[in-house]
Amino acid sequence: MRKEQLRAIIFVMVAFMLGCNEYVIVGVLPDVAKEYHVSLASLGYVVTIFAFVYALTTPLITSLANRWPRHRVLFTLIVIFLMGNTWTAMATNYWSLILSRMLTATVAGAIISLVLVIASFVARPEKRASLVSWIFAGFSIASVIGVPIGTLVSQHLTWHDSFWLITWLTLIVMVLLFWLVPRDTPQVKGHMADQFVIFKDRRVLVGIFFIVAVCAADYTFYTYIRPLITNVLGFNDTWLNWLLLVMGVFFIIGNKFGGVLANNGGVKKLPWMYVAMTILLVLMAPSFGWPWLTIAIIALVCIALAGYGASTQLMFLNIAEKEYPQALDLASSLNSIFANIGISLGSLTAAETVQFLGLTKVGYVAAIYGVIATILVILAAKWRDVKVK
Repeated sequence: MRKEQLRAIIFVMVAFMLGCNEYVIVGVLPDVAKEYHVSLASLGYVVTIFAFVYALTTPLITSLANRWPRHRVLFTLIVIFLMGNTWTAMATNYWSLILSRMLTATVAGAIISLVLVIASFVARPEKRASLVSWIFAGFSIASVIGVPIGTLVSQHLTWHDSFWLITWLTLIVMVLLFWLVPRDTPQVKGHMADQFVIFKDRRVLVGIFFIVAVCAADYTFYTYIRPLITNVLGFNDTWLNWLLLVMGVFFIIGNKFGGVLANNGGVKKLPWMYVAMTILLVLMAPSFGWPWLTIAIIALVCIALAGYGASTQLMFLNIAEKEYPQALDLASSLNSIFANIGISLGSLTAAETVQFLGLTKVGYVAAIYGVIATILVILAAKWRDVKVK
């Protein structure tokens, strides 16, 4: 196997590792609630806080890290990630869990940002969109494999053991990164203010607000996907694991479909997909009387939720390479930063919706974010090729 292929595999493994750490908590929330004697609604804020810290610290760390060689920064951040995940595995109370998740969130965004930049340099131009879509697919593979396995381990052992598995995975990833990550990717160094100039570009702004809206729509219902499947739709725990697996498969399909779109028009091809997503979210609540219809709707929504990644990532990178080369590392992190702002907003919305309106109304509230996302992606498609200085 060529070194190029091995690097692609390890980059996907990094995304898988990060995805497991971020998403497994969703599958084990009921078990954490039982151990710590706190409400399920309160634990929804664990997801919110993780996403908020992720979004707050990623641009700062990514911008500061621009002063040192990327590979050294990446290795350092992976070690901190290992410490944070292991702390989560050992957490003995609610606040210990919160603090450990905050430490992990501090470095997770910068890790995937550096990986995406490095990947953009090592991939051949014709393979770039495909590799980026595969890296994003690593998060979906975490949903396919990591979340069901984590949920199953939590049900039969403890939720702590789910995070111990991620610790062992992180150790394997560390060894492979030390071996395979290139030491010579080009960097244009600059002050932090020079990098943040990218936020003055209206194409970038509309792109990042679109990402926030899509991910808010996602986590308005996905934060409580386990009780939605078991309590509302009436599936047992065995079916729960299989259905989480199916949803993960559709996320992967969405990622790969997004890679095809990125190679054939990019964001200009996205608007109709988000019109369809919004309609499906509106139909979610009326479908609850037919559980398998609801599952089909959620599966189709998963495709749309995962389909934007490659197109927006390449849009940000192309804008930075041509007009803001000093902000390339920051540009690479915009997807992950604002996805987590959206996740934070969505999980907060989910907690409030469950508390005041009930679990069955999450689809309607998610559809509001869907409408906003559709309007923003139409603007992104319109402005993509307009040079703005």
